[in-house]
Amino acid sequence: MQGENFPRLARGAAVGLAVSMRRLFMPLLALVAPLTLSAATGDAVPPTGTYYVAQYDPILLHFPAGWPLGGIRWYGLAYVAGFLIASWLMWLYAKHGRLALNADDRSILFSALVLGVLVGGRLGHLILYDFSDPTRRAEFMANPLLVLEVWKGGMASHGGFIGVVLGAWWFSRHSKMSFLSLGDLVATLAPPGLLLGRLANFVNGELWGKATTVPWAMIFPIRDGETIVGYTGPVHPSQLYEAATEGLLLMIYTQWRWWSRPPPGQPGALPTGQLGGEFLILYALVRIFCELFREPDASLFFGLSRGTLYSLFMILVGAGIIVWSKRRIPIKQRA
Repeated sequence: MQGENFPRLARGAAVGLAVSMRRLFMPLLALVAPLTLSAATGDAVPPTGTYYVAQYDPILLHFPAGWPLGGIRWYGLAYVAGFLIASWLMWLYAKHGRLALNADDRSILFSALVLGVLVGGRLGHLILYDFSDPTRRAEFMANPLLVLEVWKGGMASHGGFIGVVLGAWWFSRHSKMSFLSLGDLVATLAPPGLLLGRLANFVNGELWGKATTVPWAMIFPIRDGETIVGYTGPVHPSQLYEAATEGLLLMIYTQWRWWSRPPPGQPGALPTGQLGGEFLILYALVRIFCELFREPDASLFFGLSRGTLYSLFMILVGAGIIVWSKRRIPIKQRA
């Protein structure tokens, strides 16, 4: 009888998640809608024609001149919202008996993951991307504290993954919880943050795609700091492609896999590490797909973009985790 209840619980959890996400995102979408700027902040004039000009103000709330920060940025809010959703999901899992961590342990894990995302993402961008530019490399060597300036953007998802892995490894040592189990958990927490982060890239007008003439092509402003100095030609809105695949698609998939099987440790549950490995492989595949449309933001390696090259390593790691997780299952349980 208990096994028969899992489909009903999975459907109920999925409906509850959808309703909660709708309540969370609808107010945010209402705020984003009026963000289009009426004029450029520099001498450049917005082009006119058939293509949509995706010109938004990256700052939600501007601070007075002379303040240390220019204002509250949508990019930073995307990270905050992603962290809050991750915290809420952990609470939801614990409530339904799918996560054996008390409130204190969840708080410690949450702090470790946040630190891993911020430091790993920022340091990863500086090392994996900026170091190929001699000017940026010299700036970092002269001022290593640039790694802390997360509000300026420049976050690498692959670096963030490495930071999260290190944070999860530390927590596994602290709590004696299986590292592979933590990987499965984190795989379900990451996609909402990836979705919001890519939408923030779109609002920032950064990481746009390659030139194209498809009907849905868009034009983005080119900024020097906060000043618009020009505009791209029609390009793929690759940020939206990544939001749909890296974020929304993987969020649906990982939530379905998490709720459609019995909780970890029970008969019929996924092998420990399986979901984490699947996430790494699927993320790498959709990232490689999106790289076909995205303008490379650093020099190529062996004819491949940095995102593609790093994703190939993720496929190998994910496949290795899946093979390892299946080998750890007792022979009787496999049958």
